[in-house]
Amino acid sequence: MVESAEFVVDAVDSDRWLARGDWRLSHASELERTVIDASGSARSVDATGIDHIDAAGVLLLLRAAQALSVAPEAIALRDEHRPLFSVIVDALADEGEGEDEPPPLWREWLGGIGRVVAGAGSNLRLLVGFLGLAISRLLGTLFRPAQWRVTATVFHMQQTGLNALPLTALLAFLVGAVVAYLGATVLRDFGAELFVVELITYSFLREFGVLLTAILLAGRTASAFTAQIGTMKSREEIDAMRTLGLDPVVLLVLPRLLALLVMLPILSLLATIAGFAGGLAVSVLSLGIEPEMFFTRTREAISLQHYLVGLLKAPLFAATIALIGCLEGFKVAGTAQSVGERTTSAVVQSITLVIIIDALAAVFFMEIGW
Repeated sequence: MVESAEFVVDAVDSDRWLARGDWRLSHASELERTVIDASGSARSVDATGIDHIDAAGVLLLLRAAQALSVAPEAIALRDEHRPLFSVIVDALADEGEGEDEPPPLWREWLGGIGRVVAGAGSNLRLLVGFLGLAISRLLGTLFRPAQWRVTATVFHMQQTGLNALPLTALLAFLVGAVVAYLGATVLRDFGAELFVVELITYSFLREFGVLLTAILLAGRTASAFTAQIGTMKSREEIDAMRTLGLDPVVLLVLPRLLALLVMLPILSLLATIAGFAGGLAVSVLSLGIEPEMFFTRTREAISLQHYLVGLLKAPLFAATIALIGCLEGFKVAGTAQSVGERTTSAVVQSITLVIIIDALAAVFFMEIGW
């Protein structure tokens, strides 16, 4: 008859504990209470009195030894129990080694930078591929008037251009006033407040006119394109188009792309004029510059070269904003949360790429003497 499980102090040697009886799962609850009562420290554990033992018993025996500060090597076992005991000990050691310590902060920080760079490279490669697809569809429909989406293009011209005109003009007017104030503050120390006119002219012709418009449309239009196409995808309308044999790129992307290519240069010109108006208001009301003098110096400072520097960037900004907005819309996974995430991504990517392109263009024109 198999004895019940026991774990007691050796009556002869108080530094040794004795494990006896049946150490299998059926006696786990009894052993649990016995192991919990084990405390202090011991020199060794004698488990040769165990008649039967399984994996649960080995784990309890190791737990008891740990409570007594006894190493697994100091546990005496029967020969038939030793293979199972060794397997359990090795498994616990491997599990302990597999628990990696949290990486240091600098490594996690570098890993985050690497993931961001890799993601940016992947998005850029996908954007270039989407640009090629849009160009191929545009060339394919160029000589097929039946596939032209004139109504949709005009509608998006109104949405992206005319509806954005009041906000664009107001923003450019206020920025023009701020530039005039700041310029006058610096130039006043040199007695050259009159050169505020040239500062406003150059800054808005070359940079602010087109850049402010592009940033505004990146936040306003790119998000709208993503939300519109993303909602259509979540409702499976794009799948329905493909089922009917219609090309979603021709129907959804090309009208938006063409509308922005037409309207962004126009809005940039109007924003430049509004910026001049803001500078004129500050010059007349605060700096004492007569309107005739302002217009005369503006006319002398304006040249086709400066205007072309700003105008040549407008199509690049328009294509970037339209393609990113449409591409992020096609990436929507079908949930409302995905629509919000892709809309945010479209705005961030558009503004970032617009600023990067503007910086590269500034360096390029400076190097060629423009």
